[in-house]
Amino acid sequence: MLPFRQIHLDFHTHESIEGIGADFDPAEFAETLAKAHVNSINLFARCHHGWMYYDSKAFPERKHPNLKRNLLKEQIAACKARGIKTPVYVTVQWDAQTADAHPEWCCMDANAKIPGRWPNAPGFYTVLCVNTPYRDWLFRHVSDISADLAGAGDGYWFDILLPQDCSCNTCRRDMIAKGIDVVDPKARREYYFGVLDRFKRDMTAHVRSLEPNALIFYNAGHVGPKTRSAADAYTHFELESLPYNWGYTHFPLSVRYARTLGKEVLGMTGKFHTVWGDFHSFKNRAALEFECFSMVANGAKCCIGDQLHPRGKICEHTYDLIGSVYSQIEAREPWLEGAKPVTEIALLTPEAFSGTGTHKGITKDIEGAVHIFQELGHQFDIVDAEADFSRYKLLVLVENIPVDDALAKKINAFLAGGGKVIANDRAGLKPDGSGFALDLGVDYEGEDEWDVPFVKPAPEFGCGLRNTEYACYTDRGRNQQPQDVKAEDMAHDLRGRRVRAKPGARVIAEMVAPYFNRTWRHYCSHQHAPSTGKVYAPAVVMTASTGYISHPLFSLYGFNAPQWVRQVVKGVVDRLLPQPLLAVANAPKSLVATLTRQEPERRTLVHLLNYIGRRNNHTCDIIEDIIPLHGVEIFLRVDKPVRSVRCVPEGKDLPFQLTGGRVQFTLPVLNGYQIIEVTT
Repeated sequence: MLPFRQIHLDFHTHESIEGIGADFDPAEFAETLAKAHVNSINLFARCHHGWMYYDSKAFPERKHPNLKRNLLKEQIAACKARGIKTPVYVTVQWDAQTADAHPEWCCMDANAKIPGRWPNAPGFYTVLCVNTPYRDWLFRHVSDISADLAGAGDGYWFDILLPQDCSCNTCRRDMIAKGIDVVDPKARREYYFGVLDRFKRDMTAHVRSLEPNALIFYNAGHVGPKTRSAADAYTHFELESLPYNWGYTHFPLSVRYARTLGKEVLGMTGKFHTVWGDFHSFKNRAALEFECFSMVANGAKCCIGDQLHPRGKICEHTYDLIGSVYSQIEAREPWLEGAKPVTEIALLTPEAFSGTGTHKGITKDIEGAVHIFQELGHQFDIVDAEADFSRYKLLVLVENIPVDDALAKKINAFLAGGGKVIANDRAGLKPDGSGFALDLGVDYEGEDEWDVPFVKPAPEFGCGLRNTEYACYTDRGRNQQPQDVKAEDMAHDLRGRRVRAKPGARVIAEMVAPYFNRTWRHYCSHQHAPSTGKVYAPAVVMTASTGYISHPLFSLYGFNAPQWVRQVVKGVVDRLLPQPLLAVANAPKSLVATLTRQEPERRTLVHLLNYIGRRNNHTCDIIEDIIPLHGVEIFLRVDKPVRSVRCVPEGKDLPFQLTGGRVQFTLPVLNGYQIIEVTT
C-alpha cells in the first residue's frame, strides 16, 4: 500500500553553487519530516542539471563537484530510522550535461531541430531520446544506484518521459525498417508512444531484476488514455498537477481516469505559490488543504512538492505548513484506507482518440464536461473505449468520439443491458463522418451552417430554463473584432450537427436560426445577429435510453460557461437518471461532493469540499479564505438499512431519515472539508 503523506523533494542544483549539502543534518532532516506527519519522500539520485548526489562507481565524474558526502545515502538512512519510505528520483529526458556531451542522443524534430534546445537561454529542457544509446546509459545508471544503496531505497521515480515527434537517426531508421511513413507527423508521434512503452517495460524488468519489490513510476506530467498501453510497467500512478501550471481542472479530470486502471493513485501538488523551483515561497494553507483534501476525496493519496536548499538545510517553515495539512490527513486515514470511489456515470473522453499524452492536449469539451458534472453533484469517472461500461448506469460520449464497429457493438451491448447513453455533437458518428453508428433517435444531415444559432427549450423542459432562445456560441473567431481573435480560438470551430428526429423520438429543445452569419457583408452590432424565431432543426432529442445534443455544449461550457448549458445537460441527465446516487441541496455550485466506500467496514463516505477561489491576478486562481456553509442537505441512495450517520473524525452523530430508498440528513456547518460516514 502507498503511504498517504508523501513529499517530492526536488534538488536541481547548478555546478556553480558551492557547499552542496554542507548544512545537511540527518537528525534535523528526519525529525522535521516526522513532525510534519510525512511518511514517504522522493529523494534525488540525479537531477535535470545532470549531477548525481551519491557515490557513483560507474559515473564518478557525474557526482556534483561541490558535494563532499553521499547525500542520498545519508538522507535515506535518516528517513529509514524514522519509518519514512524513500523512493529514488531519476531524471530521464532532461539532463543538461548528457545533452551537451551527446547531441546525437537528443530527439530531433522534422525540421532537424532539437526540442527544448535554446543554447543561450537558461534551462535544461533539451529533450533526450530513449531510443538511442542513451537508453543503455540509463540502465547502467539504475544498476549503479542500486549497487550503491544496496537496495535501501523503496523504488524509482523516473521523471520526464514525454511523447515526441522524433526524427533522430535512430528513430528514423527504425521507422523506415518498420514501414512507417516518416513524412506523416501523426505516424511519427504514434511510433514514439511505442518507443516510450518499450522503454518503460524494459526498465521495469531491469529494476525487478535488481529490486523485486521496488515501487516504479514514470512521470509525464499527466496520466491519461495514452498511459494504458504500458500500465503494466507501473506499480501505481502519481498525478503531477500543480494548479499554477496545470490549472484546477486538471487534477479532477486526471484522477477520475487514472483510478479506473486498477492501481493505487497518488495526487501531487506543490508547496510553492507558483510552480517548481519557486524558492522561499509558500502556498496559502487553504489552497493546500483544498488540493490535498481533493485527492483523498477522489480515492487518491497525497504528495506535496518541495525543493531542498542547495546547502541541504530543510526549511522548518515549509514543513510547519505541510504538517498543518498532513496532520488532518492522518486523522482521517481510518476512513480513507482502502476506500474505493463510488460512481454511476462514465464520461468517454476524446483524449482516448486524439490525445497528445500530455496535459496540454486536453480539450475544452472534456474540461467543460468535468465542470458540469461536478457542479451538478454527479458521481462519475472518465473512461476510454477499453473500459468496462457495465459498471455504470449512464455513458456520456463527450463530443469528438468517433464510433467504429467495435465500439458500436460495445455500446449497443451496454444499452441492451439497461444502460443509458448521452451523445453530444460529433460523438456517435462513424469514423468517416457519414452518419451515426448508434441509434440515438436521430438521422444525420450534416454540419450546421450557422455560426451562432440559438437553442430554445420546449415548455416542458424545466430545469430552470425559460421557453426562449439562448445564444449558442459555436464559433469564437468569426464573432470578435479581428484584432481580438486568438489563433487557438480560431482552431475551435464549434459548429454543431444538423439532425432530424426519428419517429417516436422526443424533441425537447429546438434550434432557431439567426438572420445571417457575421461577415464583412452582413453584420449586426458588436457580435452575432439576433434570432429570427424560425425553428430549423432539433437541438435535444430523447428516447427511453438515449439523449442526443446536436451542438457542442461541453466545449461551449469549457470556453464560456453559460448557465443555460449546464441546465440543458441537467435536464437530459435527470430524464435518464432520475434517482442519482447523491444529491446536495442548499449549497452553491462551488461545492464538490464525492463518494467512497469501505466495504469491509460497511460504510459509505460522503466527502464535501467548499473552497472559494478568486482571480485577483493575471496568472492563477487564489484560494485563501474558507467561507462556512450552513444547513447543507444531503440525499444518498442506499440499498440497505442505515445504522448511523456521523461526521468523522469528529464522531458527531447526525439525525437522518429514510424515504424512498434514500437516506436524508443535514450537515449543520461545513468549514471547507467534511467527511460524513453512513454505516449500513
